[in-house]
Amino acid sequence: MGKGMKAGKKPSAGGGKGGMQKQLQQMQAVQRQMEQAQAEIEAKEVEASAGGGAVTVKANGKKEIIDVNLKPEVVDPDDIEMLQDLIMAAVNEALRQIDEISESEMSKVTGGISIPGLF
Repeated sequence: MGKGMKAGKKPSAGGGKGGMQKQLQQMQAVQRQMEQAQAEIEAKEVEASAGGGAVTVKANGKKEIIDVNLKPEVVDPDDIEMLQDLIMAAVNEALRQIDEISESEMSKVTGGISIPGLF
């Protein structure tokens, strides 16, 4: 053993710049996959209803409400609060479905690792 060498220490076998370059390429590939998954999520649409279908709401993957459908019998001028509650319930369910789809699709890309602030 030469002077200054420690037992069990082996010289690095190309783990320097080449290894970092490979990691960077892998990160870029994951980023592209995540961007593709996000685009697919944004293109999706979900539909949720409340009150036995009296109120139906459609939302897209961008969390935008794109359609609200009310059955005439649910529109009671004397009970506006019920209609408001039904709309709110349907909207919240549609947004929950989009969140669920987003988490599921992104976890496919990230291997189940949660990345805060990403989705």
